[in-house]
Amino acid sequence: MRVPDQIVRLGIVTAAILVAAVLVRFVLIPPAFFSTKLHRSSTVEREVAKPISFAGAVACRECHEEEFERKESGYHKTLACETCHGPSARHTEDPLEVKPYAPRDRKFCPVCHAYDASRPTGFPQINPSAHNPLRACITCHNPHDPVPPETPRECSACHAQIARSKEVSSHALLPCATCHTVSRQHRISPRSAPPSKPQTREFCGGCHATGSENPDAPKVDLATHGDNYLCWQCHYPHLPEAR
Repeated sequence: MRVPDQIVRLGIVTAAILVAAVLVRFVLIPPAFFSTKLHRSSTVEREVAKPISFAGAVACRECHEEEFERKESGYHKTLACETCHGPSARHTEDPLEVKPYAPRDRKFCPVCHAYDASRPTGFPQINPSAHNPLRACITCHNPHDPVPPETPRECSACHAQIARSKEVSSHALLPCATCHTVSRQHRISPRSAPPSKPQTREFCGGCHATGSENPDAPKVDLATHGDNYLCWQCHYPHLPEAR
């Protein structure tokens, strides 16, 4: 039986491709191209050849012990010195002639502390346009231990997004402390001392249960409304529209 010409040509082309692939892999490409050891050593050599820019926190501490100790006990303890001061290797080599960068205007700190809804609750955030405008941050805050001169009294200082939601809701005139018990420690270390939140249906029922003394609040029958769910499990308390 005669093999069709198309099959013959396909076989020749396939064989040619395989031969070409073998030649390229084992003849034209040098073995060093596939050597993991060579790649690793050349990478190390390349990186070592680069100039050193960062000095490291240990070098900073040798001369700036007081500032370092203050930072280690403050809210910036997880930040390396060069996070704010920039690469300082040359400064360690010639401290008198090469001075590290020191942010002294209002542009640097808001990179982390300007309000951003994606940041975690309790992270210190400000509105740079309204918070002591035109004054440098270091006027009031020591950057190595940036405790504010006084603890913020308004919840919106840290909970700006929640405050904006509440401002346009039917709970706009209720102080936060109406529903939350907030310890003094919460203002200093918010994550370690969270505020309380209502744990019973009767709490919201004080205003919203049928027969309550608040004439303006919408009323529900607690015995039949919402089964046994807590009110805030169905209604967002800062913007409590019915679903």
